[in-house]
Amino acid sequence: MSQNIKRVARPVEARTGGVDSQRIDALARAQLQSTPGYYRRAWRKLRRNHVSVAAIVVVILMVLFVLGAGFISEYVTHKSYAANSLADKQASVGENGYILGADANGRDILTRLAYGGRVSLLVALLAAVSTLAIGGTVGSVAGYFGGWVDSVLMRLVDVLLSIPGLSLLILISVLYKPGYKMLALVIAAVSWTGVARLIRGEVLSLRRRDFVEAARVVGASDTRIIWRHIFPNVIPLVIVWASLVVPGLILTEATLSFLGLGVRVPTPSWGNMLEEARQYYRQAWLNVFFPGFMIYITVLAINLVGNGLRDALDPRLND
Repeated sequence: MSQNIKRVARPVEARTGGVDSQRIDALARAQLQSTPGYYRRAWRKLRRNHVSVAAIVVVILMVLFVLGAGFISEYVTHKSYAANSLADKQASVGENGYILGADANGRDILTRLAYGGRVSLLVALLAAVSTLAIGGTVGSVAGYFGGWVDSVLMRLVDVLLSIPGLSLLILISVLYKPGYKMLALVIAAVSWTGVARLIRGEVLSLRRRDFVEAARVVGASDTRIIWRHIFPNVIPLVIVWASLVVPGLILTEATLSFLGLGVRVPTPSWGNMLEEARQYYRQAWLNVFFPGFMIYITVLAINLVGNGLRDALDPRLND
């Protein structure tokens, strides 16, 4: 800190023509305090990335759309996601009050898109949180303690990585037919190995830092060191990881639901809406387009946000 003050003080002294040292110190401290912190610099850099800002807007609109599913059902379409009218099956856009048309069972597509998006995003977020909880714990313990603990945990990770994740997911879904909440936990159970290795590598580089050694010298417990000193320094990495892994989890849920192994009808999700519409794509191709477009635009937007966060939170790229 004193070296930084001296570096700032030299140009101040040159401009003031040799003013007293107290005033120089005060001016230097004020200039240092006005320097933006790490997260403020990251936010400033993210705001200058217009593509990422546009993607954030798209994500916010998508979240508002799925959270407003009840409002859309009650006040916009006046139809629930399960209400069907066979007389209106395959209704075109705008016909008989169906804003985006109706599916093969006469159900309103707009309402089902909103409720289906809620389910798809909820599964992805629950899976991401569960994956982080499992993988973060294993990676932190392995990286911090090292030795035989690290060897045992990493060999377990290597064994699980050798098992095809999608095949295991399909097997579990066939055997147990989980609901969407249990589906999120099942996805997390086969997806945590990647983040475990990622966090382990970061913790290995942090555990020998001076501030960790100082905490250990003053008698801080291992649990306190991990949660109060190491974990806060892993947060930027976790933020970037989450923004990049959520799109993959959305696609995983859509794939399982499309195969009939994820969210089951009549509960809508973008994946099972695609599966239902594919049989009639020649007669009503828009029924395939709408859920496919929602998956595409959501995954693309979150990926672009993740790229922007990765660049903004990288200290080597911050101004």
